[in-house]
Amino acid sequence: MKLDVITLDAGKAGNIELSDSIFGIEEIRADILQRCVVWQLAKRRAGTHKIKTRNEVARTGKKMYKQKGTGGARHGSRKAAQFVGGAKVFGPVVRSHAIDLTKKFRALALRHALSSKAKSGSLIVVDGLSAETPKTAALQARLDKIGLKSVLMIAGPEVDANIKLAARNIVGLDVLPNAGLNVYDVLRRDTLVLTRAAVEAIEARFASEKEAA
Repeated sequence: MKLDVITLDAGKAGNIELSDSIFGIEEIRADILQRCVVWQLAKRRAGTHKIKTRNEVARTGKKMYKQKGTGGARHGSRKAAQFVGGAKVFGPVVRSHAIDLTKKFRALALRHALSSKAKSGSLIVVDGLSAETPKTAALQARLDKIGLKSVLMIAGPEVDANIKLAARNIVGLDVLPNAGLNVYDVLRRDTLVLTRAAVEAIEARFASEKEAA
């Protein structure tokens, strides 16, 4: 598929041919995207939530009173959950929330995410992503000229230092290098902006994965 290339100042910069196997998938599988997003969000959870179990609470383990003859229920320790200061039953413990997802499946999900943006007309290719000064207002004005509000920008091998500084205070704008491209960030923003270098890197990445398979 062919797409027009623009500059960050809304000027024309020719066109580019995009790979149909990456950007031209017709039937977008929502279930594939959902599984990959769940995998990403689960992987980044810390899993450090913790409560004290019965063997960790600071209470005596001595039997409270004799077993029989009191007219009350039988209890063996004040560490039980029904007593003030006792442990909680089946509370959270430190664990990993990560789930398994194969590399091929994650690559397929990324192709579907990229194709979904292209199919909905939410994919823009720019000639380059750079700025002379690290001014937030100047970058915001350029985005307004193109009509971008909620946007993910993939800048290329590295993010221009001035762009990185200017983008920090703009709500709804994420700027990442090629290595940071992922399904969740693509889907969470309304528009995906790729540079020519980013497109070349993405196609090279999938070509190398295909050869390796």
